[in-house]
Amino acid sequence: MPGRSTSVPASAPGEGTIHPTSVIEVVGAVLGHRVKVSHRVPCYAHWKGQVLNADELHEVYEGLKLNNVNKYDYVLTGYTRDKSFLAMVVDIVRELKQQNSRLVYVCDPVMGDKWEGEGSMYVPEDLLPVYKEKVVPVADIITPNQFEAELLTGRKIHSQEEALAVMDVLHSMGPDTVVITSSDLSSPRGSDYLIVLGSQRIRHPDGSVTIERIRMDIRKVDAVFVGTGDLFAAMLLAWTHKHPNNLKVACEKTVSAMHHVLQRTIKCAKAQAGEGQKPSPALLELRMVQSKRDIENPEIVVQATVL
Repeated sequence: MPGRSTSVPASAPGEGTIHPTSVIEVVGAVLGHRVKVSHRVPCYAHWKGQVLNADELHEVYEGLKLNNVNKYDYVLTGYTRDKSFLAMVVDIVRELKQQNSRLVYVCDPVMGDKWEGEGSMYVPEDLLPVYKEKVVPVADIITPNQFEAELLTGRKIHSQEEALAVMDVLHSMGPDTVVITSSDLSSPRGSDYLIVLGSQRIRHPDGSVTIERIRMDIRKVDAVFVGTGDLFAAMLLAWTHKHPNNLKVACEKTVSAMHHVLQRTIKCAKAQAGEGQKPSPALLELRMVQSKRDIENPEIVVQATVL
């Protein structure tokens, strides 16, 4: 029976957002309560909505407890700018794990990215120690980009070997599954491809532990979308639920579904913009509803290599 999931989305504007719970529900998980959603897109000139702070999050969670609807199997978190909010998320996850030791916490540690080889944080720097010391140790799955993985470990990545070593450090901090969602490592297929790397620590009934590592070379898309990080984390949660001990299959379905969503989005956006015109941010909103079948059962178009 699929588990119930909750997502704790952004507490402030930043990157683009989608509804992660919608994606997970399509794949087959039964959902709980989405705490709050704010529209956070740098591509737009304006944004509206309220910032969810730690006290408000605590109040919402207390309401869930009073109504006895705080039983979850999965928790997914993403962008936030407030360290007290982030610390409150950790307290809630710990309490939920006391109720259900099998709860899976998926964290996208959104902190920054690289542009033209230079990394930059777009959240306050005081969030980094909270992620390192509190969030990552309670997470089961994390989905940093290369820059965020470097921040969390204090190590630079210049090669695949260094990336694997960084993922080992992240494993030692807590999570059993680590996926570096994008990197600037060179691909043998050329500069039109980016690299995704994954590592899963599998614990067997006899007490032994094995590690599966995968690599994916993904063709770049010449467009700026909003919500791709949320989509990736939500899809990975859903497909690791379906394939808990097969990171290769989970990542292939995640990335292939994303490929179909992005290709449909850019095709529709270009058609609406008109020939020779650049699509606006509004036209590049992800075509989630139109991609329902691809999310449910994606044709595998991107293969993972087991390392």
